[in-house]
Amino acid sequence: MRAAWGAGIGLIAFIGFWLVLWSFYQGRSVELEMDVNELVEVKWLEHHWVYAIMHVFVVVPVLALSFDRKVHYYTYWKSLFPSIALVGAGFILWDAVFGAIGVWGFNDRYTTGYRWWGLPWEECLFFFTVPFASFFIMLCLDAYFPKDSLRKWDKAITLVLAIVLLVVGLWFVHRLYTAVTFFLTGLFLVYHYIYVANTYRTRFFRAYLLILIPFLLSNGLLTGSFTEAPVVIYNPDEFMGIRIVTIPLEDAVYGFLLIFGITTLQQAIFKKDQNKLGRIN
Repeated sequence: MRAAWGAGIGLIAFIGFWLVLWSFYQGRSVELEMDVNELVEVKWLEHHWVYAIMHVFVVVPVLALSFDRKVHYYTYWKSLFPSIALVGAGFILWDAVFGAIGVWGFNDRYTTGYRWWGLPWEECLFFFTVPFASFFIMLCLDAYFPKDSLRKWDKAITLVLAIVLLVVGLWFVHRLYTAVTFFLTGLFLVYHYIYVANTYRTRFFRAYLLILIPFLLSNGLLTGSFTEAPVVIYNPDEFMGIRIVTIPLEDAVYGFLLIFGITTLQQAIFKKDQNKLGRIN
């Protein structure tokens, strides 16, 4: 009961935070940055379906390998799908508020034009397809490389990451994307450090280093690495200005929080289901 109350209060606080932010910043004049230094221009990507096609390339290979005998990815879907839905919904709210107040926007040149809460449907789908593929990578690493070599460094890694993220978030408090992303991620790591046992945390840290490769490729597509103009357009006043080719550094932290949040919830649901199964048996 206490956990349910805590989750409810946390949800109300989360929604309230974004509503206050939206009410404070709405209506301001902003200018989004269209000019980025593309890596290589791929001509066949110049059409309205490019964002939608990206989801196909992200999901189809994972679906094809979901019944691998060593990973058994499909057996995790019962706990994974509700986790993706709940955490993804929170990020869609975040995305919509930032879009409404001009932290970022979307180029109609590369989307089909159908929007929800001001977001292209392709953008909403991002919070489901990318975590679905990312969690598969983590399970593959666990199955084929089970040794957790970072485990003994868990507390040090988690604490240092939390401190660095919080300091950067506070230092750039005047830049919304940087401040909110780094600060929320730092706080989440503090929560993990205090309350969550390391049954998967360092395995996730290891996996995210590998997840960054396809994550940055897909994000590179969205930020203009392979097209004449970016799909996602950023307000240069709201992030540090440090880019990995065309990708704001904040995107890597944003992705970390998204996938780590989903993994945390999935592990909690999965553990609860396993405990129930044990009692039944």
